[in-house]
Amino acid sequence: MTGLTLAQAEAIADGALRHARATGAAPLAVAVLDPGGHVVVLKRADGAGILRPEIARAKAYGALGMGMSSRAIAERAEAQPTFFASLAAVTGGRLAPAAGGVLVRDADGTLLGATGASGDLSDVDEACVLAGIASAALAT
Repeated sequence: MTGLTLAQAEAIADGALRHARATGAAPLAVAVLDPGGHVVVLKRADGAGILRPEIARAKAYGALGMGMSSRAIAERAEAQPTFFASLAAVTGGRLAPAAGGVLVRDADGTLLGATGASGDLSDVDEACVLAGIASAALAT
């Protein structure tokens, strides 16, 4: 299984944190996972809350597991609460249905992994992740 290199994962996390600082976002944690859901890089900005790394990882993990952004997962969860309650149980609670987790692809569309962020409003988390992916010259 191919996936993100360490250098790419670091570039994504650093880009997301740089965007957060530049836009005045709250301190974030950023998790970058390989296609199998394993952490490649996890960075937590100074001052980020103690649960932020786990939430960032859960956003990315859910995106990988469901093959869609955590924003799309949140929208589906509203329409199918019973299914998503079951999904939360199946994943051992490792799924966070809130914006801020996205799939990472190369220029050819090959899945390389996923990235999640947590620390600010979910929309801000997502914007930071998208900026980080763009700064690494990768796609969503």
